[in-house]
Amino acid sequence: LAELGLPYTHDDILPRSAPTQTPEFKALNPNSRLPTIEDDGFVLYESMAINMYLAKKHNSPLYPKDPKNEALMWQWSLWETDRLDRPVVNYVNHTSALPEAQRDKAQADAAWAEVVPAFDVLDGVLANRKWLAGDDFSVADLNVASALYRALSIDLARWPRISEWLNRCWDRPAAKVARKMRES
Repeated sequence: LAELGLPYTHDDILPRSAPTQTPEFKALNPNSRLPTIEDDGFVLYESMAINMYLAKKHNSPLYPKDPKNEALMWQWSLWETDRLDRPVVNYVNHTSALPEAQRDKAQADAAWAEVVPAFDVLDGVLANRKWLAGDDFSVADLNVASALYRALSIDLARWPRISEWLNRCWDRPAAKVARKMRES
């Protein structure tokens, strides 16, 4: 919403917290997960779907008009959820985010074994382009970079193009707002 410059009301609810377990919240999202939006009575959950919906609804340049770039947006968004989302979370959790007593080196190593080839693919693609779906920042970049928030804490020296791209994505004014909200 900040990328689109649209006003919104943000309910500051932590993931898996008590407010997500209420009957009222479960009526919006039976998964009891965040994010969830209500847009003029239309309820939608899953962050990437929300981003695609809002960009398309508001005819934003963030939603690729060219069918090939639209397909790339879908490809990279789905690729991230399939290849990187859980492994990056598990790796960061078991190397730094969890209290040391809860960390499991075997889980961290297993996650890293999945992260490396996926990062190799992403870094290779970024060798030939600045953005994932066309010549401009799009929902593809928004979705993948948002999901890779935890990768900001990973040493990306082996993948300089990912590091540059991720920093470009997170240096955007709207991303800075989102990061501040997340880290406060």
